[in-house]
Amino acid sequence: MLRFLLDTNALVRRITEPKRLSREQARILDDLDAQNRPFAISDMTLLELALKQAVSAHRIRGGTQPIFRALADNSRCQILPITIDIALEIASMGDGLCDPADRAIVATARVHNLKLLTSDRRIIDSGLVPVIE
Repeated sequence: MLRFLLDTNALVRRITEPKRLSREQARILDDLDAQNRPFAISDMTLLELALKQAVSAHRIRGGTQPIFRALADNSRCQILPITIDIALEIASMGDGLCDPADRAIVATARVHNLKLLTSDRRIIDSGLVPVIE
């Protein structure tokens, strides 16, 4: 059963700098690995990764290719598309979050009833979705 959605930074940290995850995030992801259980990301995360690589000020150390390869090789990672229900959820959120990617990721977690692994203070402080900090 799917229970967790990783935001873009949590995914990047898991693959490239796992020590930067919080203790609780690392524990959850280690448990999922040990139990061979799935986790999810929003398809917006793929777009964010591609854009971070394209814009030199936001590049990820080591590039995004290793991250994309790790995702392609991980059968437990489910990529959830933006659907009409998610678009409607984005529209109904009010103005608590301004970043379109954050809005899409939060809406994806809400529609699929998933806990969001994030360290993004804006998302955490918004109270729009249950988070694992």
